[in-house]
Amino acid sequence: MLRKNGSPTGDKPLAQQQADAAVVGGGLAGIVTTLDLLRAGRRVVLIDRDTPERFGGLALWAFGGMALVGTPLQARMKIPDTPERALADWLRFAELAEDDAWPLAWARHYVEHSRAQVHDWLLSHGLKFMPAVNWVERGMQGDGNSLPRYHILWGTSRHMTRTLIAALREAGQGRLTVLHRHRATALDRAGGRLAGVLAVDEATGREARIDAPVVVLATGGLNGSHEEARRNWPRDRPRPAAMLNGAHPFADGRMHRWAGEHLGARITHAGEMWNYAAGIPHPFPHFPGHGLSLIPCKSALWLDHTGRRIGPEPLVTGFDTHALCQRVAAQARPWTWQLMNWRIAAKEFAISGAEHNARIRERQFAAFLKETLLGNHRLLKQMQRESRHFLVAETLAALALKMNQLTCSHDIDAAVLQATADAFDANFALGARLENDDQIRRIRHARQWGPDRLRTCKPAPLQQPGSGPYIAIQTQLITRKSLGGLQTDLASRVLDARGEAIAGLYGVGEAAGFGGGGASGKRSLEGTFLPGCILTAHAAARDIAPGAPS
Repeated sequence: MLRKNGSPTGDKPLAQQQADAAVVGGGLAGIVTTLDLLRAGRRVVLIDRDTPERFGGLALWAFGGMALVGTPLQARMKIPDTPERALADWLRFAELAEDDAWPLAWARHYVEHSRAQVHDWLLSHGLKFMPAVNWVERGMQGDGNSLPRYHILWGTSRHMTRTLIAALREAGQGRLTVLHRHRATALDRAGGRLAGVLAVDEATGREARIDAPVVVLATGGLNGSHEEARRNWPRDRPRPAAMLNGAHPFADGRMHRWAGEHLGARITHAGEMWNYAAGIPHPFPHFPGHGLSLIPCKSALWLDHTGRRIGPEPLVTGFDTHALCQRVAAQARPWTWQLMNWRIAAKEFAISGAEHNARIRERQFAAFLKETLLGNHRLLKQMQRESRHFLVAETLAALALKMNQLTCSHDIDAAVLQATADAFDANFALGARLENDDQIRRIRHARQWGPDRLRTCKPAPLQQPGSGPYIAIQTQLITRKSLGGLQTDLASRVLDARGEAIAGLYGVGEAAGFGGGGASGKRSLEGTFLPGCILTAHAAARDIAPGAPS
């Protein structure tokens, strides 16, 4: 029977536990590692810092997009993908150095095994993917995904996480202890190798010791803490004065540092991060600084703090998130504006994550199809009610007034905002043959792919009659995932500065930079994070318990 907080009744934790393995972190990577080990007959103690109802970490709130290679769905849509082609895209976009041996090895492992060890493995648990493959991160010059690979879990990542937790409970009969609200503080050693984990119950202050010859760090990344994110921020890249937090607040890098200082574990690519360029404060924050990551509308005009279009090359989502973040971070103010009309927003506006994608999360296909075809007016009205950063007005002059009221400034001149809209709309005055705007070109390119066509408006003037009212959303950069972390080999063993495995210590998921200490390099093909958690977890379990299923 699964035991919560160290006892069958959920009372105070036992002062000492014994297990074959201790897993630190209750996110997706920790859950999958634990599940594999339980199925291999091992006894496991899983240390989860959060409350029982939030068991699952960031995966419980994620959208559930996955970059997968060579799937049946790709074949049905006549997408000729192969591991070789995916690897070429990955390495070109990641800009990994030639001596990044373990990240390179993990990139190859990902593209070769994502079909069997992620896609097929999830299907074996009764999970399904939506019947379309999306095309994201194409690259500013076509240097990203050369083909569509982005598969979306039906039910979002929340359904996947809860399904795997149910499997964990079933497999853990008598062999699993979950210590909720416990924070690992140190790793114990004896005889030159690991002997377990020391933890503290954050509810009572009582300490616990878990005796285990193997410890798996699944603690998430580094930039759930803004202090840690700023400390590691690359000096050659612009950094905004303020940011929102879209990561898990417990992903603060404490155990990374402990393993580095006391065991000699090597941390690589700590400054590489997968942030997003368009966040808004969560209307009902779960923690200080909590933000929501918007999926910016391709047809929206991206403006600076004065209401002028950012250029000369316009900002358009869906091509290079890394480049978007750098350009937003380089602005004179730590915010930008998304300017659109209701017609654009109804078709294109979305928020990343399970929380604001109710139709997909609850697997309501008819309602999802209706909102896709007729517009998600429900979400727009919700944001209009709940977010002070989501502004709606019947005229551009009235919108400019609201924008200034929000920022307590006179930054937006109504005449400048009008001129910005007029300049864009002038592209349509002489017909499509004489358009000359890079944003319009990118939109037309995106609409060539069926799934993108469903969610992207046909280019039209912003001030087209009947398209209003106007909408302006104040957005700012939001942190999300760490691309770097503990360096690991293909067995997910944590390595020291000499490249040697630290006996008994493993790193999985974001804690290991999704494999090798930074398999994604500077850029991700997007959707590589949940699969990276699963692949690294399988690798660790196979090495700890040879023959573990995956």
